[in-house]
Amino acid sequence: MLGDSISAAYGINLEEGWVTLLAARIEQERLPYTVVNASISGETSAGGLRRLPALLEIHQPGIVIIELGGNDGLRGYPIGQLQSNLHHMITLSEESEAQVLLLPMEIPPNFGKFYTDAFRASFQNAIEGSQAVLGDFPLKDVALEAALMQGDGIHPTAVAQPIILESVWQNLSQLLP
Repeated sequence: MLGDSISAAYGINLEEGWVTLLAARIEQERLPYTVVNASISGETSAGGLRRLPALLEIHQPGIVIIELGGNDGLRGYPIGQLQSNLHHMITLSEESEAQVLLLPMEIPPNFGKFYTDAFRASFQNAIEGSQAVLGDFPLKDVALEAALMQGDGIHPTAVAQPIILESVWQNLSQLLP
């Protein structure tokens, strides 16, 4: 799991985060996977790309879940850079024989419609020419529910984590045996 604060359980106990819940579900289902959470709060796609080669070498994953891009968008980074970084991470993962699930992010509309639309499209564009699966926005069922979001309006609460897990699980199950 290569992500940012959404996957690093920002503002809640790590044990309550959706990635920890994913690990428990995989164990419960007796699937032959171990979850490694390499998520860092504040991570950008460029930071993830820098760290990915070493993570691939150390862990030799069968599946790589990428949940990055939100911080790129919040900082107004160039969309081409985001798309290129995501595509490069997918390519590196597939070259190491891992399947890839890319979880798209959404951003507030304060950069304008052009940037917001281009940001949204960058995730679909990043998987072109690959075998990667484009998942759903993991916060789709929680982002607009104030009771499920922390006071900053960006990070989900502990109560939202099982909902996020279910969203991701629907996409991840396509890659599991």
